[in-house]
Amino acid sequence: MDDSHAFDPAPLVADLVAADADRRAEAAEALCRAGAAASAAVVPLVRACGDEDDRVREWAVAALEDIGPPPDGLSAQLAELVASTDALVAYWAATLLGRSGRNAASAVTALAGCLASSADVSVRQRAAWALGKVGPAARAARDALQKAAADADPRV
Repeated sequence: MDDSHAFDPAPLVADLVAADADRRAEAAEALCRAGAAASAAVVPLVRACGDEDDRVREWAVAALEDIGPPPDGLSAQLAELVASTDALVAYWAATLLGRSGRNAASAVTALAGCLASSADVSVRQRAAWALGKVGPAARAARDALQKAAADADPRV
């Protein structure tokens, strides 16, 4: 990627919701290859984790694995996605909230709800992890964390 020009993810983000699966997959791949420069596209990438096409999901996950913490100001959007019925979407929303650390304090209620109600054990594990990363502001989730301590899965 040419460093002399700022990377603009907007056209690729638009392609992530195109009707054509090949176009969506190409956009997700390009965002993956952009690395941290694609961090502004984390919310659309999390949504793409729920795509019906395997290639789109795989490239979206690959992009999210390497992006690092999301930019500030996305916690509310990620908190909405943590309640998704799609386990992969919820998992990555929780992961990004955890990577946000203390900046995700506004998402504690959503993470606690996910911890208490997600049918997917990996999502519950990730929500518990994210609450730990939020730090002291996660005190509001104490009841949900105590209930989760009795979960059948010891990693929760």
